[in-house]
Amino acid sequence: MNITDLIQKGVIAGIKQLYGADIAPERITMNITRKEFEGDYTVVTFPFTKIAKKKPDEIATELGHFMVSNVAEIEKFNVVKGFLNLSISPVFWKNFLLETAGNPRFGQQEKNGRRVMIEFCSPNTNKPLHLGHVRNILLGWSCSKIYEAAGFEVIKVQVINDRGIAICKSMLAWEKFAPKGQAEGATPESTGKKSDHFVGDYYVLFEKKFQEEYKAWQQSDIADAIFQEKKGAIKEVSEIKAEAMAKALFFKNFYKNTYFNEYSILGKEAREMLMKWEAKDPATIALWKKMNQWVYDGFEETFKKLGVSFDKYYYESETYLLGKDAVEEGLEKGVFYKKEDGSVWADLTGAKLDHKVVLRSDGTSVYITQDIGTAQVRYKDFAPEKMVYVVADEQDYHFKALFEILKRLGEPYADGLYHLNYGMVDLPSGKMKSREGTVVDADDLIAEVIAEATKESEARGEISSFSETEKADIIQRVALGALKFQIIKVQPKKRMVFDPAESVEMQGHTGPYVQYANVRANSILKKAEAMGMKRPAWKEVAGAYVSLKKEEKDIVGLLYRFPETIRFAAETYDPSAIAAYCYDLAKNFSKLVAELSILKAETEEAKAFRLEICAAVSNTLTAGMGLLGIEMPERM
Repeated sequence: MNITDLIQKGVIAGIKQLYGADIAPERITMNITRKEFEGDYTVVTFPFTKIAKKKPDEIATELGHFMVSNVAEIEKFNVVKGFLNLSISPVFWKNFLLETAGNPRFGQQEKNGRRVMIEFCSPNTNKPLHLGHVRNILLGWSCSKIYEAAGFEVIKVQVINDRGIAICKSMLAWEKFAPKGQAEGATPESTGKKSDHFVGDYYVLFEKKFQEEYKAWQQSDIADAIFQEKKGAIKEVSEIKAEAMAKALFFKNFYKNTYFNEYSILGKEAREMLMKWEAKDPATIALWKKMNQWVYDGFEETFKKLGVSFDKYYYESETYLLGKDAVEEGLEKGVFYKKEDGSVWADLTGAKLDHKVVLRSDGTSVYITQDIGTAQVRYKDFAPEKMVYVVADEQDYHFKALFEILKRLGEPYADGLYHLNYGMVDLPSGKMKSREGTVVDADDLIAEVIAEATKESEARGEISSFSETEKADIIQRVALGALKFQIIKVQPKKRMVFDPAESVEMQGHTGPYVQYANVRANSILKKAEAMGMKRPAWKEVAGAYVSLKKEEKDIVGLLYRFPETIRFAAETYDPSAIAAYCYDLAKNFSKLVAELSILKAETEEAKAFRLEICAAVSNTLTAGMGLLGIEMPERM
């Protein structure tokens, strides 16, 4: 039984004995004692005033005496304005440390036989992965590792958006504008470019050529006639007195999509290519497969850099027709209704949503249709009890509607659906953009963080004597640790700014700070071994240590909370809780090293006990950062 369960059990027994009342466990509020007060755990006594018919201070005092007398693990207590602060006995902390310091699986739960599926990344195949994908990937991967540590079997999946007009834009641009010096035209190999970047360049080129075409068309008589006809209906345009400025705003913000669909030559050619793809035209399918494979190869390189992998890939080209059968079934059940034009809708107003189309009037599906079908296929494939979708918060409404529809369809997994939404990522220079070619690519971001880590390392000069291979390995681990920690430490729902230079700093709330604490702990352990001290022997000596200092007690108490932090992170789908824990542990360890001597401790027992702390801190930091996908360097 863990200490919080013991405290809860003691409070229930105390209320029964002192006041003759039975209370349910959920009525007990217990927190970690705030740092400015003495104690380890705090019990809130205000809920017991009606039962006891006494003031909170009196209840806290009486209950505190009961706990000290009846719960062996409670050493003493104090009361602050009705809050009961309980101090755990040093013997409890010591025994815990000696039992767990050498356990590499500390914090991990036994397998529980439950299965969760986590979808993350899910990119388009018209361009390389970007900074937004990096946040998505890191959240999905860390959630997967956290759920594994919590005892679940985890299936990691993604849906590759490999069809549609955006992909056709890249294909058309390559077909029209790529150099044709070779029999097969330009390739990633012939240009020396990473293959997904190669395809992405043609997506950007399409936009460039389209903008040139659009700009030239705006000088035509038909464009002017359209502007004159429509300008009065748009408030933002009609309020501008200078006609040239009003016209520029109109065509920039209010007419581009219409032009693409009705007048653009490039738009017409892209749509024709999409229709050829849908008709399975052999030449179009061959080009589509070739360019998609280039992108897949590039994606895999980036996944390898980030240290992530997937168990199953789903492709939109294989799933976009799914869901129609579910819609027909839903119509029969009354889940959906059909309008006069033949389109099929779901009335979700009862769930405080809106009416949602699930089939167009021409019988074609929309995104939510294929998401319904894909969810059904996934359940047939793996039968997970939970399905987690890691998708940006722009899609909040979509997933609320999807989950409500699946619930109404009676899907057995409907209660286990969760949308892990997250905010956008900005750089100090501003918001990311895409089609204009100013996107922050994941590969460029990784390279920049490695460059910043190299610069920081050279400035410090602490690894200058290492071999080039050792230096490269350390810098790689530090850089990727910096990138991952800086992103994951922010709660998913918050929008964030990522600063590569700030991320690699050795001081402050950064990944390298945590990594350095681990290196420091291991360095102390290596020095102890060089002095002839071996762990089995010092563990035995540590058993005789009884008078724990505050710094020791604080850090052992923090170590004790690692398993519950994992459980909390899994329950809330929030890896930032693990990042915060690792930072707190590193900070407390740095404080302990600054305040207390370890290898020159006042007694052999104190030295041995503090070495056990070093071993436990290293073990726990390595495990905790591992849940975030961060590797620890041996030296820094």
